[in-house]
Amino acid sequence: MSLELRRVSVTYGRVEALKQIDLTVPEGQIVALIGANGAGKTTTLRAITGLARLRAGTVTWLGTRLDGLGTERIVEAGVAMVPEGRRIFPMMSVKDNLLMGAYLRRDGAGIRADLDRVCARFPRLRERWHQAAGSLSGGEQQMVSVGRALMCRPKLLLLDEPSLGLAPMMVRAIATAILAVNREDGVTILLVEQNSRMALKLSRSAYVLETGSVALTGPSAELAQNDHIRRLYLGV
Repeated sequence: MSLELRRVSVTYGRVEALKQIDLTVPEGQIVALIGANGAGKTTTLRAITGLARLRAGTVTWLGTRLDGLGTERIVEAGVAMVPEGRRIFPMMSVKDNLLMGAYLRRDGAGIRADLDRVCARFPRLRERWHQAAGSLSGGEQQMVSVGRALMCRPKLLLLDEPSLGLAPMMVRAIATAILAVNREDGVTILLVEQNSRMALKLSRSAYVLETGSVALTGPSAELAQNDHIRRLYLGV
């Protein structure tokens, strides 16, 4: 079973942001989606989460059609997203930001256990537990954003530019966390990244979007050696 997008098209006014794209994310794997600004990467995630209305096509996760469902129902189906730019609640504490990720849950003991699990993965958050999230560094805010998504107990995690604007040390920490969430928790991940080198290193397979269409797809190790990819996205 997997996430499957079939002939998905999305338009904004007269602009065709996605043009009948096909994309598959096998259950339990990390798949990367790379491309230049404006290629349609974020729109793809918005199409999956119901934040962008499909003009055509279908989105299916574990056999359930997601297109046409409300975003709350999509979250209930096990899908969580870490948006570009973190989008935390700046005036709320780190703890309360994390708890917002569990707003659909009613299992108090499970929520407390997951808070401990998130803090074990990101120890710095425990140190900032009662601090306003907006006062944290960019890397710490990204940890809050990822941790909040994990509090949904997702089966599918959508990550939109998780390394954007972070120092190299924080990029490595986030990359390590992504691998751990996939390997230890068994979470399927669709990773959108402009840091193509990192995305191809973390993922098993990848798609390259160019102006709303899938230009290339294949195993990440092979794409990393592709001359077109190396020239445009890896700076080689």
